[in-house]
Amino acid sequence: MAESTVAKSTDVVVVGAGPAGLAVGACLKKAGLDFIILEKERQVASSWRRHYERLHLHTVKQFSSLPFLPFPGDYPRYVPRDLFIQYLDGYAAHFGLQPRFGETVGAIRREADHWLIESTSSSIHARNVVVASGYNTEPATPPVPGIENFKGKVIHSAQYANAKPFTGQSVLVIGMGNTGAEIALDLAENGARPTISLRNGVHIVPRDLFGVPIQMVAMLATKVLPTGANDRLFPIILDAALGDLSKYGIRRPPQGLLQQIRSTARIPVLDVGTVGKIAEGAIKVAPGLSAVTADGVVFNGGREGRFDAIIFATGYRANYQSFIAADAAKNEPGLYFVGYRNSVTGLLREISKEALAAAAQIRHRHDARPAAA
Repeated sequence: MAESTVAKSTDVVVVGAGPAGLAVGACLKKAGLDFIILEKERQVASSWRRHYERLHLHTVKQFSSLPFLPFPGDYPRYVPRDLFIQYLDGYAAHFGLQPRFGETVGAIRREADHWLIESTSSSIHARNVVVASGYNTEPATPPVPGIENFKGKVIHSAQYANAKPFTGQSVLVIGMGNTGAEIALDLAENGARPTISLRNGVHIVPRDLFGVPIQMVAMLATKVLPTGANDRLFPIILDAALGDLSKYGIRRPPQGLLQQIRSTARIPVLDVGTVGKIAEGAIKVAPGLSAVTADGVVFNGGREGRFDAIIFATGYRANYQSFIAADAAKNEPGLYFVGYRNSVTGLLREISKEALAAAAQIRHRHDARPAAA
């Protein structure tokens, strides 16, 4: 539980107690620094606890654990959501991390040689701030003409737990990122009739390429070949692994796979069975929407469809802009962002690298500080 009165000053304030915030906390503890973790919810990893039930990590466990504590040996290669939450709870306990829960950060601003962090119950002075509040924090739902007229159920994927409420129903999933693809698969495997509305092109890769985790393939490929060469090679390999998906209405974006990640931070869909269900006809693919009616939608091109429910799998946005002008402050000393770099080699792997680097830089700043007179 949060304390009613918090410390007035500390070396570091960490915003967020998800995987990034916990990783930073462990690294700061190893570095011998004083820090406070502020978390708006009442438990660590709150967003992971809200994710849909069938979710697994799409990256292999040996490259997805946080610093200084690998996953237990009996965990499967791709860790399921529940075991990942169990690991994060254990990680916090192992390192004695005690976030101040119920603390929503309202503002972070520079004052002289330190930062002032204003949260629910206090104002804290810190020489360093690590923003680790999460890449996927606030659900993003684009405007769709006529959505208010639809008589069926409308939810964002953030509200989706499992397929039980949709059994026997025709469900439109808007968007084909990893979440949309996996929710459509979950629906198809549990008695619903899903259709994915795909507005733009999408890169799809198998989670395992000829038995080798695609994450490991990407790690090797990006070491030995430049981006352009990989982007020319991957389509050939992926067509051999998945077949030509254009016959199902799935096209690739004009940008290559790696170039798209670099320019837009959008990672490819890691297929865990969705493509097979599309090939079987259990999951339909349709164009983007032009309008929504009382009992269905009109797709681009004029085709109509009737649906019982609509699920927006249209992603999330980071929320740190609500308390700090990040673009204006990124060059300020003592300000760090951890967990906002999507990479083909895995977000959790990047989090570990960034947490270690941030803690090392903060330790260096601490040691270089002039001695008090």
